[in-house]
Amino acid sequence: MRAALSEPTTSIRLATAADLPVLASLIFSSFIEYEAAYTTEGFVATTPSSHQLEKRMAEGPIWVAVRDEVLLGTVSVVSRGDELYIRGMAVVPEARSLGLGGLLLRTVEDFALAQNCERLVLSTTPFLLRAIKLYERFGFKQTADGPHELFGTPLFTMAKELVTKKAVREERPFTKTN
Repeated sequence: MRAALSEPTTSIRLATAADLPVLASLIFSSFIEYEAAYTTEGFVATTPSSHQLEKRMAEGPIWVAVRDEVLLGTVSVVSRGDELYIRGMAVVPEARSLGLGGLLLRTVEDFALAQNCERLVLSTTPFLLRAIKLYERFGFKQTADGPHELFGTPLFTMAKELVTKKAVREERPFTKTN
């Protein structure tokens, strides 16, 4: 009798320092197909080294999407007061149909809500069409906010307003009735 093949398991977890070299490679491989659309400096900024990722890790959480013990995606954030900035997100090309981008964004939103952030913000390039469609499906809308370029590579900003416990309390204040 043959053993039944189990479904691949996917999880999202916080990155560790040991993940950083693999993460740097993952991010590079996720963006290499778009390299010609970036300026040289813009591409370098978009594909950080493991040393740069280590600095980011000190500034805010980095999560990884793992499937059968293989890192396939990542997202990192940094707090900006009442908003959480998504500073980088990547999913390797061969895993883009697995729903990892949505899992990563849900993780970020859950974290933002737990931190009482009122909004999620990100910057993207106009040529990352698949990512833009994901962000729009997830509730992000383009804003007029900057930045508008990254070392000469065009950018635009997208934001998603969050309904926090604080906002709900302000909309429905507690009133004492007799």
